[in-house]
Amino acid sequence: MKLSEFYYDLPKELIAQEPMKERDMSRLMVLDRETRDISEKVFKDIEEYIFEGDCLVLNNTRVMPVRLLGKRKTGANVEIFLLNPGAERMKALIRPSKRIKEKETIRIKGGIEAVVLGAADVGRFVEFHVSMDEVLRHGHMPLPPYIAREDNSRDREDYQTVYACNPGATASPTAGLHFTRDLIGKLRNKGVSVVYVTLHTSYGTFAPVKEDNIEDHVMHREYYEMSQDAADKINDVKEKGGRIFAVGTTSIRVLETASEEKGRVEASKGETDLFVYPGYDFKMVDAIITNFHLPESTLLMLVSAFSGKSYMLEGYRRAIDLKFRFFSYGDAMLIL
Repeated sequence: MKLSEFYYDLPKELIAQEPMKERDMSRLMVLDRETRDISEKVFKDIEEYIFEGDCLVLNNTRVMPVRLLGKRKTGANVEIFLLNPGAERMKALIRPSKRIKEKETIRIKGGIEAVVLGAADVGRFVEFHVSMDEVLRHGHMPLPPYIAREDNSRDREDYQTVYACNPGATASPTAGLHFTRDLIGKLRNKGVSVVYVTLHTSYGTFAPVKEDNIEDHVMHREYYEMSQDAADKINDVKEKGGRIFAVGTTSIRVLETASEEKGRVEASKGETDLFVYPGYDFKMVDAIITNFHLPESTLLMLVSAFSGKSYMLEGYRRAIDLKFRFFSYGDAMLIL
């Protein structure tokens, strides 16, 4: 399958630069795989589609302020983007990287120094001589590059889901940004099981595909957790005939990684490099809540695997015609 099959042309003005003031008032495009209908709603209307006995699976990872701005001794600006903050051997994307010598020291605000070491499998290794809490106190939220502005104080919460509690992500699981505590409460009161899993969204999710044949692409590994309590609740719902609504591609990857057999998950944790693209046989997921993804991205390939590529691209063309807002701070899609 060719990478070019997942390309679409997006007008730049449709890339959302700011979040909605009210999270659940974003627009919602609904794709029904059975009828092939495409309809438009408001996100808070999603409760019309999730019934008593169903299960909503949310990723509770919390985004860390891993973008550090510093200077070389020459005064030149340097950006350090931590990929695995707090790890024994920390990796970072560094710009500019080629000019920086091994063991060179970069000075960050607060008197913190970062020592840049040799090449890692992705980026370069870095060392700090203060605690990670102290480093991150001077960090910026890692807004994606298509948001053409600097982060601000509001992004520290706007770029988090309202249920984020497990620090470790370097990018937000953005499908969850549309949920409010009130909306989750309404679903619980309706008899919907709400379950939390963890996948620390990182470079692996968003790394560009460089291979012409997508089957040759290798995903970077990301840490995930499926607790025993979460697994028990999910399995109970499936056994009773309920549907699993996965919120975001990260929740999908946890569910499918933890699936030992069709219709059942096992408690587990570790790293996953699961790459889902058309032809994949889903074991657990019955419906997907997601955002609109970049052209030729692994995220677009994943949702295309669930809906069918042609139907997904038809939905994207409709979204562009209707001027939906795209990407992290953009509107949402429900695939039934």
